[in-house]
Amino acid sequence: MIRRSLFFIFIFLPVLIVIIPLQALVIALKLPFWPVLPQVFHKVGCWFLGLRVTVIGAPAKGRPTLLVSNHISWTDIVAIGSVAPVTFVAKQEIAKWPFVSMMANLQKTIYVDRTRRSGTGRTAEAMGRHMADGNAVVLFAEGQSDIGTHVLPFRSALVGAAQHAMEAAGAMEVNIQPLTVAYTRLEGLPISRNERSLVAWIKSKSVKQNIAEILGGPRKDVTVAFGTPQVLAHGADRKTVTKAAEKEVRAMLVALNRDLPLPVSVQV
Repeated sequence: MIRRSLFFIFIFLPVLIVIIPLQALVIALKLPFWPVLPQVFHKVGCWFLGLRVTVIGAPAKGRPTLLVSNHISWTDIVAIGSVAPVTFVAKQEIAKWPFVSMMANLQKTIYVDRTRRSGTGRTAEAMGRHMADGNAVVLFAEGQSDIGTHVLPFRSALVGAAQHAMEAAGAMEVNIQPLTVAYTRLEGLPISRNERSLVAWIKSKSVKQNIAEILGGPRKDVTVAFGTPQVLAHGADRKTVTKAAEKEVRAMLVALNRDLPLPVSVQV
């Protein structure tokens, strides 16, 4: 903990002081290389949090891409953001959190209000515009975080809404790409089911308790695996495509957790 405190004071904090105003300027000027500084921030964040990230595959290129992912912890964002230039879809409440909301806005985070039907439409429009500009968007498709041993059913509503938004923006096809996050080891040893509570953000713990356990806990090995992109074209069944992505994420998570070979469909 002392080492991380020193890291925060002498490295992480100075990086924040430099990156925040620079990124604000980059966004204000609408410069195309806006994802560069957030990725630097997330890389430094991985060092600070004790995350050792292994990446498999890469975000698809050539057409707008929606990455649909499982969700285990808020550290997923740091791990994914350190290896890919992406924007995240987050729940509306985060827009009200001090400091966190500022950092989220600097990465062009798209907020969704799941309590209102109209909120999905506005979010989809924002996703569509962002992807139409050539950017990749990450959607935690389960709608909530889980402990990391299995995958909850993916919600297809935002996938379908994003499809319509892309068509309205003039693009007739969008990549739906599975993305798997798996925490596999603590201090180099396989992580047990009981130890997963040291990483996952479960409902029985407060935000303060979860952050304390992350910061005070051991080094964590996390794998970010990009799966096989599927084209969601005009008229395609978004439920079928979403279900297929969910199936691939589940297969990848099981393989990574058990240290088994990845499914042959996963690009490496």
